[in-house]
Amino acid sequence: METLFDQALIDTNRLRALGAGPADFLLDIVAQELAERLGVIERRFERAVELHGHTGAVARAIAQTGKVDAMERVESDRRFAAPGEALTVSPLETVPLEPQSANLIVSPLALHLTNDTPGVFVQIRRALKPDGLFIAAIPGSGTLQELREVLLAAESELTGGASPRVIPFPDVRDIGALLQRGGFALPVTDTESYTVRYDSIFPLMKDLRAMGMANPLTGRSRRPLTRGILLRAAELYAERFSDPDGRIRATFSVIYVSGWAPHESQQKPLKPGSATMRLADALKQTGRG
Repeated sequence: METLFDQALIDTNRLRALGAGPADFLLDIVAQELAERLGVIERRFERAVELHGHTGAVARAIAQTGKVDAMERVESDRRFAAPGEALTVSPLETVPLEPQSANLIVSPLALHLTNDTPGVFVQIRRALKPDGLFIAAIPGSGTLQELREVLLAAESELTGGASPRVIPFPDVRDIGALLQRGGFALPVTDTESYTVRYDSIFPLMKDLRAMGMANPLTGRSRRPLTRGILLRAAELYAERFSDPDGRIRATFSVIYVSGWAPHESQQKPLKPGSATMRLADALKQTGRG
């Protein structure tokens, strides 16, 4: 298995962001979206677990739907807990749940940072009770495409070479294939893109650090970008991705995922690659009282 991401650095980045006051606007969007999608299901979940949700915003939003009896959190460090909150400590790529022990598992904005993503999907499915639900939000391809382009262009122009500064993000089709490979029934994926505008590249990069999204690639350059490269990247960003008012655009593309642990009562799954409905519509059809 290729070690693409430095897991220790991911923890460091996320803890630093939490301690400094996180930029949690994307998590807040995802929390609202996942809660709304869960809300269409006419059933309750006895035991729900959030995996590595950073601030706990998604866990709180899910709890407020009234669909769960108990909401638990799993994090890589106890410092992610709110005062007085109990949580289970486990590495990002380990699901510390007994087989068939949870009715609902939620993963917000974390699975794109796993080295063994197929293995994590299998662990999640095994931890679900029959007819249990897995929902997730995963940053997908297209995320930060503008930043990736201008950093590569600026560094290549000024140094003759470039190191990866923005991580690769998965394609929605790859995530759909992982759901099927992991043994999930009725897998559904869809993508929503969000555009955030900034005055320049510099507040964008500050926000990324405050989201815990600083570069965790094991193959990253250990030399920071020079001021000259950053200034050139800022110029290119303004030239290529700015609106008439001069503000620049940053894209965050989120893949929303659902899959059920197999159960004899479920409808026969569609042929691979034929699922095209929105996740919310599929959840309405699979909800049972």
